[in-house]
Amino acid sequence: MLSNIQAKLLIVDDLPENLLALEALIKREDRTVYKALSADEALSLLLQHEFAMAILDVQMPGMNGFELAELMRGTEKTKNIPIIFVSAAGRELNYAFKGYESGAVDFLHKPLDIHAVKSKVNVFVDLYRHSKAMKQQVEALEQSRREQEALLQQLQSTQGELEQAVRMRDDFMSIVAHEVRTPLNGLILETQLRKMHLARDNAAAFTLDKMHAMVDRDERQIKSLIRLIEDMLDVSRIRTGKLSIRPNRFDLVQLVDNLLQNFAQQIEAAETEVSFTADGPVEGHWDEFRIEQVVTNLLTNALRYGGKSPIQVRVYREGNEARVEVADRGIGISEENQKRIFQQFERVSAKTVVAGLGLGLFISEQIVAAHGGSIVVESKINEGALFRVCLPLQENGETNATSE
Repeated sequence: MLSNIQAKLLIVDDLPENLLALEALIKREDRTVYKALSADEALSLLLQHEFAMAILDVQMPGMNGFELAELMRGTEKTKNIPIIFVSAAGRELNYAFKGYESGAVDFLHKPLDIHAVKSKVNVFVDLYRHSKAMKQQVEALEQSRREQEALLQQLQSTQGELEQAVRMRDDFMSIVAHEVRTPLNGLILETQLRKMHLARDNAAAFTLDKMHAMVDRDERQIKSLIRLIEDMLDVSRIRTGKLSIRPNRFDLVQLVDNLLQNFAQQIEAAETEVSFTADGPVEGHWDEFRIEQVVTNLLTNALRYGGKSPIQVRVYREGNEARVEVADRGIGISEENQKRIFQQFERVSAKTVVAGLGLGLFISEQIVAAHGGSIVVESKINEGALFRVCLPLQENGETNATSE
């Protein structure tokens, strides 16, 4: 590593022949020697380069070597450069003492001792290289430390995500087991009851009215299973980018009106009322089946969490958007939970048992986003919740989804 560090040396003398002689004496392949004929030239070079050491002639016209050394010691960039003074003046002038006062590390008299010059230059070049190598090692260690810290943070983040994924998986499996078991238990009980009647030759248990009731119960349980399976399939389609969106032109008002008629039994069972307002037809290019899926989810949630309070449904235009609003006056949703309810497997309630996989709003948001729209919630605890679906009124019905 040390041999790869190029050392720069500065020699300053007002006589060109002295510069050439000194350069020939100290120059090697692993060093670059810079020459200056005056202190001004030397200062210019000192600002441009990082030198391992400087050899200064004392007696120069204009600014002498001592003055140059004082300037170097007063500048942050050059204050640590080792300085060797050379002079042809006699020892009686006591230049060496003044040189050391100026911050020199050594003082040489002319004529120069070749071996002494080479030896001293080698020492300072080696010191420079070791210092430089150590600095590079410290910088490399610091860089390594920063990279390790970043990697550790990434690993901690990944660990947190994995732990969250494991929790979500466990929660999901628990929810699925519970939700699937409910309709299956109903079907199993119905089957066992019929087997018992058949074993006892109880034909009265299979009258036409009772058969209708049995079929209705079976149909409800089967539909519950189908809904759960479809929700899971939709999540898989969303993750793989294959959620099917097939737009066609239809009236959003008519779709919601028909849907509310189909919800008549659920509305009655929830012991509530639903009002519907619209300002006339609102037509656009959307996937009718998927938009019905979104509104169905919002109505189901309003009936589930509305606490038997009246529900308001509204369809209207706002600028270049079609909007559907479903509002209840039920338990409401806290500000914190409003950020969670559109995530997978999130089911927010106020001390109540919540049915479903917690996928409805997640799927709904993805469907609306695939149409280039948005879905938002406005709510306060115990003051109900309003969900607003905004769909673009684009004639071409462009979407971001792909076909199956």
